[in-house]
Amino acid sequence: MKKILTAREREVFELLVKNYTTKDISDKLYISEKTVRNHISNVMQKLEVETRTSAVIELIKINELSI
Repeated sequence: MKKILTAREREVFELLVKNYTTKDISDKLYISEKTVRNHISNVMQKLEVETRTSAVIELIKINELSI
C-alpha cells in the first residue's frame, strides 16, 4: 500500500499524538506554527476529514500512524 504522508507530515502527526501543541511542534521541528497548521490541513484534506482527531483516527486505521 502506498504511503500517503510525507516525511514531514508524519513527523508532525507523530508529535500531535504525543499531545504536543502546534507551538511545541514548530519549536521542535524548527518550522513556523503556520507551516505546522498547513501540514495538518493538508493531511486532513487528503483524508477528507474535518478534524485533527478524525485525521489521527484514520491514519491509525490505515496503518500510517501508530500510538
